[in-house]
Amino acid sequence: MAEAEAARPENLRLFFALWPDDVTRGALHRSGKWLHRHWGGRRMRADTLHITLAFLGATPAGRLDALIACAGAVEANSYELTLDQAGYWRHNRIGWLGVQRMPPQHIELVEKLNVRLQAAGFPVEPRPHVPHVTLLRNTPGGDIPECRPVSWPVGEFVLVKSVTGPNGAHYAVIRRWPLETDIAPTAA
Repeated sequence: MAEAEAARPENLRLFFALWPDDVTRGALHRSGKWLHRHWGGRRMRADTLHITLAFLGATPAGRLDALIACAGAVEANSYELTLDQAGYWRHNRIGWLGVQRMPPQHIELVEKLNVRLQAAGFPVEPRPHVPHVTLLRNTPGGDIPECRPVSWPVGEFVLVKSVTGPNGAHYAVIRRWPLETDIAPTAA
């Protein structure tokens, strides 16, 4: 039995994400404190705040190079993301901060990443992408308060490994990919 366990390939729990810089992370953490005053629940730790672009889940470690190649082939522009809409999902008791207006560059980044992932045989979420930062878990929610916008200068995306321990999930950035400041339009 021990030999069979050792022979199984290691799986990594992975996702692609937008990872905030220190200034943005601080603003998001303050938004979590503000939302917690309204709704209660369990606040997310500042070091876990992010926007998921593509969730892969359990992925064989041997496919890591293929994932890195997928991301490396994505060409997209940097952009500004304004998180200006608090929200609550009753089904999973999550309080979040999201966008009212999604920049076209964000849609393009997600689409290009998903096309590359699907072509390489990785799972792609069929539901529409809803960019949000989870700020609270196990919250009863309530009336949605008007929030102070958080401006996020998006200049890169990352591949993240999630490890669940006794104190919750811990994330480690495996690799970063910068976004371009000026890309010529693709010919149709």
